[in-house]
Amino acid sequence: MTVQLKPKPFDPFRLLLQYQESRLAPGSYGATASFIGTMRDFNQGDSVKRLFLEHYPGMTERELEKIIAEARQRWAFLEALVAHRVGDIFPGEPIVLVVVWSVHRGPAFDACRYIMEALKSRAPFWKKEKLPHKERWVSNDENLQN
Repeated sequence: MTVQLKPKPFDPFRLLLQYQESRLAPGSYGATASFIGTMRDFNQGDSVKRLFLEHYPGMTERELEKIIAEARQRWAFLEALVAHRVGDIFPGEPIVLVVVWSVHRGPAFDACRYIMEALKSRAPFWKKEKLPHKERWVSNDENLQN
């Protein structure tokens, strides 16, 4: 299980493939479930030019690792990867990648969704949006619907 916080843009498909090739033997898994979250250029009816994603180093990684461990207690899976951007992010750039590999699709889908939903509600990230004429912090309640 791996958590990666990325201050620069990343290619989620390349990262998925690299991780899979380095950690899983061919034929050892039957399912790969993934989620990629990408920055939109709008939120709450406003145009968004940039997003600054702040985190608490050390604490953020620990919470993400805890979320993966909880998922592992609930579902049988082989590997999981969470990659998340921090810093300045622009529309169209990937923000988050969650991937789960398992023998069967059910546990892969369920664990992937659980990890993503828990990440959105519990991981210590703070979003500041740059709008055309102002900046604003996005509250956790608004964050859960994005």
